Amino acid sequence: MLHLIQDLFDKRVNQFVSDKRKHKVFFPKAEIKQSVLSKRSAEIVKVKAAGRIIERNEEDEFQTVKYHAHYQYLIKQKGILYMEEEVEERLAKFYKEALVMDEEINPYDHHEPYQVPITQSLEDSDERLSFQYNRLKAVQYAERWWNSYNPAYKKFENDCTNFISQCLHTGEAPMRGYPNRGKGWWLQNKNWSYSWAVAHSFKLYFAHSKSGLRAREVSSPDQLLLGDVICYDFEGDGRFNHNTIVTGKDAHGMPLVNAHTYNSRMRYWAYEDSSAYTPKIKYKFYTILG
Repeated sequence: MLHLIQDLFDKRVNQFVSDKRKHKVFFPKAEIKQSVLSKRSAEIVKVKAAGRIIERNEEDEFQTVKYHAHYQYLIKQKGILYMEEEVEERLAKFYKEALVMDEEINPYDHHEPYQVPITQSLEDSDERLSFQYNRLKAVQYAERWWNSYNPAYKKFENDCTNFISQCLHTGEAPMRGYPNRGKGWWLQNKNWSYSWAVAHSFKLYFAHSKSGLRAREVSSPDQLLLGDVICYDFEGDGRFNHNTIVTGKDAHGMPLVNAHTYNSRMRYWAYEDSSAYTPKIKYKFYTILG
């Protein structure tokens, strides 16, 4: 079965770097990727792809396979080369080893396990925790664990905010608020604040925090530094559902980010090539203070 998945990749990879009309198998993801890159005066010069089967079912002559697709894109922009990576979860169905369906499983379709009302008050306590944010350590952590999970921390089904919290904590950001899950930002004794693991609560925390881990909202992504954070409201409905950390800059000085849930490395900040993207998307840009 793995050879069938690899055959899919072999047919797709050239579509990222060649005119799609030259290929019988059309892969929409490649067209979207090319379009987004062209707006940045960038192009993919080489692609590697590999698959890993995580679940397999057989019924009569049908075979259904859930698998991870790991893409590595060598991108050229204004003479500068950098590597972007992403891992997506896909579902494929074969009939007598002939492909009949193959689609991405959108990780953002799942609701987060702990929701907090938008109107929840995240009041500051009297704690005055000063710290010097270590951006290098935060970025190094994001690079080390972008496609794996540190066993020292709990893993969540929607892990994006948990991952960003780990990065910030590694950057020496202090926890506060324990044991009140609706206050502060913390992980302790197999428990955690909503702001540690829930995307919208994380954004609310940054909007209100005046001690310990704090951030200032800036108006545009080019103002962000390495180790800063971007919050995403894909539907534009006021509830934020994803977070990333800045780990690099492209040739135009725009952020490249790492993330979990849809594991990504050095991805362009705007997420226009994401299956979760909508024209109503809203962003919040936060630079860490300290």
